[in-house]
Amino acid sequence: MKKKVLTALNKQITAELYSAQLYLSMAAYFYSESLDGMAHWMRIQADEEQTHAMKLYDYVHERGARVTLSAIEKPPADWAAPIDAFTDAYKHEQKVTALINKLMNLAKTESDHATAIFLEWFVTEQVEEEANVSKIVDRMKLMQDAPGGLFMMDNELAGRTLDTPGGA
Repeated sequence: MKKKVLTALNKQITAELYSAQLYLSMAAYFYSESLDGMAHWMRIQADEEQTHAMKLYDYVHERGARVTLSAIEKPPADWAAPIDAFTDAYKHEQKVTALINKLMNLAKTESDHATAIFLEWFVTEQVEEEANVSKIVDRMKLMQDAPGGLFMMDNELAGRTLDTPGGA
């Protein structure tokens, strides 16, 4: 594996681990607000991000290269309102999408076809990640003047289960 690609994959592992930390921090915020369903949703999201990090980790090792981990930045801990946390989650997913796209471009530029094919799963996953959070944000905007809607959404989000398509 070319050094540039390996360096970028290692950075992406750190980015995915940060994502897991961010979503755990959001879960803690929601628990503190007695919104256990939203906290549950964020814990599942954190588990998914950890899975993404390990998928990258395993891939690097399968290619005979070495993972080197970096420090993970401390995530924020407080939000003014639930919609702010989900809006930040949406913005974060957009950032991750940009990182994945940049990594895909690098793999193609470096003619690392195996990595480009491997990253296709992440490209598809990011479309789903953004759509899921965007839908929640849109629905929260619609119900801003109806506080009861927040509790209905909390109840709905409590039903999320961990889905690992593609063996991720």
